[in-house]
Amino acid sequence: MNLESFIAEKVACATEVLYGTKAPLEAIQLSATRKEFEGDITLVAFQLLRLSRKSPEATAQEIGAYLKENVPQIESFNVVKGFLNLKISPMYWSEVFASIAADADYGQGAPTGRTVMVEFSSPNTNKPLHLGHIRNNLLGWSVSRLLEAAGDKVIKVNLVNDRGIHICKSMLAWLRKGNGVTPESSGIKGDHLVGDYYVEFNNMLQQEICENLRSAGIDPAQATPEQKKEAEKNAECLQEAQRMLVRWEQGDSEVRALWAKMNGWVYDGFDTTYRNLGISFDKIYYESQTYLLGKSLVEEGLKKGVFYRRDDGSVWCDLTADGLDEKLLLRSDGTSVYMTQDLGTACRRHEEYNFDEMIYVVGNEQNYHFQVLKLILSKLGFDWADAIYHMSYGMVELPEGKMKSREGTVVDADDLIEQMYNTAKETSLASGKLEDMSPEEQDKLFMMLGLGALKYFIVKVDPRKTMLFDPRESIDFNGNTGPFIQYTHARIKSVLRKAAEQGMTPSVTAAELLPKEIEMVKILADFPGKVKEAAGAHSPALVANYAYNLAKEFNQYYHDVSILKEADAKVRAQRLALIEVIARVLVKAMDILGIQLPERM
Repeated sequence: MNLESFIAEKVACATEVLYGTKAPLEAIQLSATRKEFEGDITLVAFQLLRLSRKSPEATAQEIGAYLKENVPQIESFNVVKGFLNLKISPMYWSEVFASIAADADYGQGAPTGRTVMVEFSSPNTNKPLHLGHIRNNLLGWSVSRLLEAAGDKVIKVNLVNDRGIHICKSMLAWLRKGNGVTPESSGIKGDHLVGDYYVEFNNMLQQEICENLRSAGIDPAQATPEQKKEAEKNAECLQEAQRMLVRWEQGDSEVRALWAKMNGWVYDGFDTTYRNLGISFDKIYYESQTYLLGKSLVEEGLKKGVFYRRDDGSVWCDLTADGLDEKLLLRSDGTSVYMTQDLGTACRRHEEYNFDEMIYVVGNEQNYHFQVLKLILSKLGFDWADAIYHMSYGMVELPEGKMKSREGTVVDADDLIEQMYNTAKETSLASGKLEDMSPEEQDKLFMMLGLGALKYFIVKVDPRKTMLFDPRESIDFNGNTGPFIQYTHARIKSVLRKAAEQGMTPSVTAAELLPKEIEMVKILADFPGKVKEAAGAHSPALVANYAYNLAKEFNQYYHDVSILKEADAKVRAQRLALIEVIARVLVKAMDILGIQLPERM
């Protein structure tokens, strides 16, 4: 039981004795005491005046006096107008600490019975994963782990956008410019190789746009946006890519064979990146396997009058009456769009898992898309449409600005992981504290620190915010960073190892807690509530910053209080038990974020 629940029950008992009526728990308003007043928790008396029929000050005074007299855990109280500030005794915090120390699964919520599906990653097969994908993957993974910690059953899924005009562009460029090159013949990772040809297609397209403009007597440098758009529309390579998409949907064996080969290269590359990030999925869906279901839903919608067909054969949904616009569902050539396959995929998932919530981890540039998806599913008669939640997150930017895939100006995920490893290696070796570690141990540590820095730097930011990523800042061993928390854990483990070598054993002995120790117990006591709060907000950032605050509080304690040199054996044993619990909670919190903590550094 947390402090608020404990005090609420005692206040309810107080009102029953004092005023003859037990206050309902929802009427008992509690909050942390403001720093300018003495106390740990504050009761707002105004909600209880209908029971006491007295002034706020008198009501607060009477309840405070009753609690002080009858609840041993209340040390003192004071009243400020209608606010009752309660000071909790060290005895209470000792009891709380003993309870936490005895709970091997502390922080793990009881099963809720809910099934939640989380879709994240969702890459296109025309390019490798980049920094933007990393934020997506890390948010998706940590939200999944967070919901599991809160007691939900979570199904982690990936939807691979393996068909569409984007992959046709890479395929066409490879046919024209590739000369049969493969990942094996070139030594280039498969997703990188295909991505190179996506960039090459854009180069081909820009060249044709310029040629078309010149043919029309227009200087490309002086062309208007409308003129450029028309020149692009008439570009032969773009038209050929569109014809290739039609052939794919018609099942053309030649196009399908090339598509399968190049996608295979990409999947091998993705798997390597996911493995390096520590990411995995319970199930992977492919757009090529769900778009037909989406097209069948469109046909049903046409029959029901939910959609309509234009003269050119394209199919639309008119959402203007809902304050939106008209949404394309099938092109005039019969090919599907993203919305088509998302309709089909959502229905298949609900049939398979009957989820209570379906979370899409997708950037905020798709806010409108998911608003439309929910609305169309509702119009089609699916009562579970409201279970869809778009976890919209901000983009990742670099000091030099935004990334652009078509221009090849993205920060590649594999390159970034390697850079983080090298930065962690350089920083760690400079400390001069790794002489007793084998090369294999050092290699593992560098990867752990590099990934910990990357992951923490990204997930500590409110997901809704656009963030600026700076690799050097993320690896700092001081401040609100992953390595700071990793170092804190290693420091605790070092103390515990030294204690074991001297025959000292951690134990809860009921020794009196110091004020600094009580502050750490308070933070520990907040952990289950923080997990629940973060899960409700779909915000791993709350857990990340909780872990930082706990690590920061420990380091202050470590510098101010003797642990191993404490003369009193009972006090020493309890201090060891306290830091052991802190290490355990740090591991749990960081595990939610997908971050490993080293035993030593």
